Amino acid sequence: MISKTFIDNLEYKVTGACIEVHKLLGPGLLESVDHKCLIRELQIQKINFKSEQSIILPYKGILLDSELRADLFIENCLILELKSVESILPIHEAQILTYMKLLKAPKGLLINFNCTNIVQTGKRAFVSEFMYNIDKQNN
Repeated sequence: MISKTFIDNLEYKVTGACIEVHKLLGPGLLESVDHKCLIRELQIQKINFKSEQSIILPYKGILLDSELRADLFIENCLILELKSVESILPIHEAQILTYMKLLKAPKGLLINFNCTNIVQTGKRAFVSEFMYNIDKQNN
């Protein structure tokens, strides 16, 4: 059963994996390169994930296959969206919040690898309403 503690610990491990990739590669690479290296790092750390998770879009009573893809869906509870941009924009935040809603993910991390320090300037964490319902589901 997923708990808030599990999700918080997972966030810590995933952030560490991102830091490891960034430490070895540095900023300035394409997002796709960071993505591939992070996939390998998550495998090394034995963290379960789905890469390029397709997102089904409910619309007026039917489910539509969409072009939407979350970069990484980790342990079926944390969305990791990767960027390599000069700065995070509101559209990037809207993107991860939408993915979290559609995948019912309690937590999301937006990581910008084009920075000097992942923790200080390259990471933004988001919590959805699903996080607040975890305790209710577990009782």
